[in-house]
Amino acid sequence: TGQVFKLEDYRPSDYLIPETSLVFRLSPGATRVTATLTVERRGGVAASAPLVLDGDGLTLIGIAIDGRELQPEDYAATPDELAILKPPAASRFELVLETEIVPARNEALMGLYRSSNVYCTQCEAEGFRRITYFLDRPDILSVYTVRIEARREEAPLLLSNGNPVETGAVADGWHYAVWHDPFPKPSYLFALVAGNLGKVADSFTTLSGRKVELGIYVEPGKERLAGYAMDALKRSMKWDEDAFGREYDLDVFNIVAVSDFNMGAMENKGLNIFNDKYVLADEETATDADFANIEAIIAHEYFHNWTGNRITCRDWFQLCLKEGLTVYRDHEFSADQRSRAVKRIAEVRTLRAHQFPEDQGPLAHPVRPRRYREINNFYTATVYEKGSEVVRMIRTILGAGAFRAGMNLYFERHDGEAATIEDFLKAFEDASGRDLSQFALWYHQAGTPNLTVSSSHNAGTKEFTLEIEQSVPPTPSESRKRLMHIPLAFGLVGAGGKP
Repeated sequence: TGQVFKLEDYRPSDYLIPETSLVFRLSPGATRVTATLTVERRGGVAASAPLVLDGDGLTLIGIAIDGRELQPEDYAATPDELAILKPPAASRFELVLETEIVPARNEALMGLYRSSNVYCTQCEAEGFRRITYFLDRPDILSVYTVRIEARREEAPLLLSNGNPVETGAVADGWHYAVWHDPFPKPSYLFALVAGNLGKVADSFTTLSGRKVELGIYVEPGKERLAGYAMDALKRSMKWDEDAFGREYDLDVFNIVAVSDFNMGAMENKGLNIFNDKYVLADEETATDADFANIEAIIAHEYFHNWTGNRITCRDWFQLCLKEGLTVYRDHEFSADQRSRAVKRIAEVRTLRAHQFPEDQGPLAHPVRPRRYREINNFYTATVYEKGSEVVRMIRTILGAGAFRAGMNLYFERHDGEAATIEDFLKAFEDASGRDLSQFALWYHQAGTPNLTVSSSHNAGTKEFTLEIEQSVPPTPSESRKRLMHIPLAFGLVGAGGKP
């Protein structure tokens, strides 16, 4: 049951929202959100085309375009959708929406919610529409300015994406903070945190000499447990500069660790939010595995700043473009920080334990799925772990130099864009001169190939022959499979154990 979304049905939206200004007046039982949206109609779209915005359980309080309050016949509003039936003839206009939401009753922990006296957001994949009406899809990139107002006693800390702009007091014990993120981002990366939290502070100087203020915010009394996470963050920032040439781009980078968070961690631009079990570690009781896990997840979310945030995915079918690629990056980071051999063994064990059964079962799907009913069901081992291994194979096929050149070209071409798997592969083809059309099957075809290997040795001619036969078993949606491009490395070892 439910709507089936298909990759082949993707169409760009008729409208864009290049700028978004949000004002929150926080209250547990009735938070007012005023959204001022700069809306642009795409070229070639008829002026009569309605503007249809996504919602989820919203209460609309007010609506105006270019300062004029709309009449009931100008729009159609339900809790889950807002349609502007008579948009202006001008291709660019300002839409102001006022909605009311109830964070204290938001038990889904999607959108804006309040738990343990802390306001928090989770917007991936489609949570932003629970905050205000919006084109809540990853290919709508907007520059955000956010003003948060709250009672100082209730929420002395007010955080959002980007750089801090201004703070101050307002009447009756309230205060405010303004944040601005200069980099366009999709709505799923929006974040807000407000409450009473302790802080661990540090700084990092980037490759170009900029000083970035770092903050990890935790529940009061837990500050001493965040030291290793801060160390892992600084090492991640340095490693990404060295390994991929990626420098951090804002003046601040903040992590918030809370106990009530329904995902492990979320890479919101400049304001990562974590379940605190992936940030906090007591040196007296934490295991080596605990420290390794914290290190890897801190790195993963930070690495999303370029592979997921600066370049995001055009639609949710391209989820592996941000997740599989970033898993590969965090695997490489952990391998460089620890034992590469031990890390590689752990990765393969995870594949065999979780991804191989998924590929052989009734829910087998390609690394880039072609259809879904509920996108949250596709945060899978195939998208993440197999997606990472596909990137690793690209590096194996091209070699380290051409792989780095391809990544550099990908960043250069698509910074500030919502990209596709085809964009990603094209960067490597153009950088290396290699044809990856056959290799692209790894993104389009489900299933784990089986290899049968046989060998023979002719002592007289001193020839060793290796024969490899490949087969790809059928999966529920595909009975006939094409052969996959698999890079293979092997070596010969003599009787004495020497190559």
